[in-house]
Amino acid sequence: MKTALTIAGTDPSGGAGIQADIKTMTANGVYAMSAVTALVAQNTTGVTSIMEVRPDFLAQQLDCVFTDIFPDAVKTGMVASIPLIRTIADKLEEHRAKNLVVDPVMVATSGDRLISEDAVDALKERLFPLAALLTPNIPEAEILSGLTIRAPEEMVRAGRAISQRYGCAVLCKGGHQINDANDVLIRPDGAERWFRSRRVDNPNTHGTGCTLSSAIAANLAKGQDLETAIRRAKDFLTGALSAMLDLGAGSGPLDHLFALKGEFIP
Repeated sequence: MKTALTIAGTDPSGGAGIQADIKTMTANGVYAMSAVTALVAQNTTGVTSIMEVRPDFLAQQLDCVFTDIFPDAVKTGMVASIPLIRTIADKLEEHRAKNLVVDPVMVATSGDRLISEDAVDALKERLFPLAALLTPNIPEAEILSGLTIRAPEEMVRAGRAISQRYGCAVLCKGGHQINDANDVLIRPDGAERWFRSRRVDNPNTHGTGCTLSSAIAANLAKGQDLETAIRRAKDFLTGALSAMLDLGAGSGPLDHLFALKGEFIP
């Protein structure tokens, strides 16, 4: 069995963060592992409190994984602290991690900034150059590229600027009133590929970014090429949204196990 590691914070309501990552990786047929960066008190209505782990403890978690069950792919989610970013980068370099998917979580769907400018600089300096793929949404792509995005061609321009700057592939995600659910992949050589999907009319979208990046990582772990991994991940996300799970008082979670059937699941 192939393996994948998520490095992120928790979500006790199960819709985003490490809980969503583990569900997604499992549903996509790989053995999921996790290293916790922060304990987050949150639910479908918002975040109440965040308690970060110590950098030395995060380092120990990563050592335990890499020295015992080496991951075939790694995904990182929201990491707001410079010491934790540096710890992750140090350990990924030390253990020569492969197939790194970085979800550069900087801006919430509401538009609120989630991490400081200094932490963004640390991501750019240490983590992005190690990535096989970055998966920014529109506001995050604007921050990383310094460009305004109001149309599909501007998504391409921003993705190309980010890719050239950090030497990795970039999946600039649509939505945010730009072009429904269409995303564009930009490779370091400037090549582009659009992935077009129907927009699912579902207000429950908590954890969509976590789910997509984790599904891509799972597919890379299984040996799929980057374009196939993205296409299959988008199909999975569409299925999880289309299941129309409706839980919680706010923007609810997806049904990550919509396709899982068997003796113990009716």
